[in-house]
Amino acid sequence: MPRYMPEPHVPGNPARSRSGSGLAGGWSLAQGKRAQHASDQGRGHVPSIHYAGGSIPRDRRTHMARPYSPGPKQFVFAVGDGNDQHVSVGDPQEAYVAFSAFFQGRESDTYTITDEAARQSLVLMPRLGVISRIKDADQPRSEHLRVERANRYLPSAMLFFENGYAGLDHFGQWFSDLSDLDASPETRGAARAATFTTEAAAIEEVGRIWADSGIVDPSDKYYVFFDSHDVDDDRAERAELLQLIEFLGLERVDAPAGAVGGEVWVRTDPRLDVECARWS
Repeated sequence: MPRYMPEPHVPGNPARSRSGSGLAGGWSLAQGKRAQHASDQGRGHVPSIHYAGGSIPRDRRTHMARPYSPGPKQFVFAVGDGNDQHVSVGDPQEAYVAFSAFFQGRESDTYTITDEAARQSLVLMPRLGVISRIKDADQPRSEHLRVERANRYLPSAMLFFENGYAGLDHFGQWFSDLSDLDASPETRGAARAATFTTEAAAIEEVGRIWADSGIVDPSDKYYVFFDSHDVDDDRAERAELLQLIEFLGLERVDAPAGAVGGEVWVRTDPRLDVECARWS
């Protein structure tokens, strides 16, 4: 069964933590290659890092502790009421703590984090279920992400504090046209899958999806995507995954009796072994 960790600012939407020990405002690392999954099936999780309920690949943990160089770094937090908060911070963790307090202490439609020196911004819109990232330097670019889980906002901020616009490359299904987010989850998933035209890019995307909510079955024969998720959860990512499975020629198998309806089971494959190990 999934464990829930509420993110206090966004009511009515529990934040999911696979390790069961993640605390808002801090990190936890599931111990062991396959920590025991607390479910009736006893399936094991591959360790990953969980931040405020969101999953971050383990290899990114080292970036969080590194001070900004050059530093300190300045960010501006805004909600559109004119009371902007300017912060000067020495590292991404310090920036996250400051923004977490700002985010949780206000009720607003829009929260903006701006790195003026880099000319980059992150815009969180919880009531619309949207995150946007904006880059004005060099070649201007903006992309938008439909958020279906409330525990995604603060992890997105952490990645922005770590590596700016590029830090969110693997955070989800980004679209350059905001209107694309109005399409059905299945349409968005199919459109996203169609953008991957090489095996290398497609297998990397499959690894990203697995890292967010997947496990390895203790038999070592199957990768389980959307572990313990209902069929109504993560519809866009599931639609994308199913199309990528077909594109890559991976073998999808029937989930065992008792599995939650939204899970997708795939037989192990050398390409998956390599890619998922990189995300673990």
